[in-house]
Amino acid sequence: MKKLNPEKLQVKFGAMTSETQPIIPRKYTLTHSDTTGELFLTIAAKYDYDKITNMRDEVLGEWSRANDDYALMVNVMVDKEKNAAMSAIRNDVFVKELPLALEAIVYGDRELLKANTFLYKAPIYVKFNSAYPRFNRQELWGTLSDYK
Repeated sequence: MKKLNPEKLQVKFGAMTSETQPIIPRKYTLTHSDTTGELFLTIAAKYDYDKITNMRDEVLGEWSRANDDYALMVNVMVDKEKNAAMSAIRNDVFVKELPLALEAIVYGDRELLKANTFLYKAPIYVKFNSAYPRFNRQELWGTLSDYK
């Protein structure tokens, strides 16, 4: 697993979203440059659809609440086209790169987490979206404290 280089992470906050609030609605749009290796994280009340390309290799996340518990819900798009072999490759890439993506979200939103330390214990659920049943799944990827 690659480790996050904070110098390669650019963080942008959307309207009505600050470094420490709100928790909900708070959505993460994480994209990257294959050329420079830079990561781009937008933290806002809505996803940053302007950053999403036809490659569909972004990581989207948002805070959710059930009863009194918070969870970070993450989504990735395994299928770019209807091709099982390509979906298998994309699935493997997401599984390999997701720890770095989660580390980027935790680091990029560290002020929110410092102000709300209980969020470090929140579970992270990752939904792998695919038309193919073997790739279409939801998994528990630990807690935010695993990625700080």
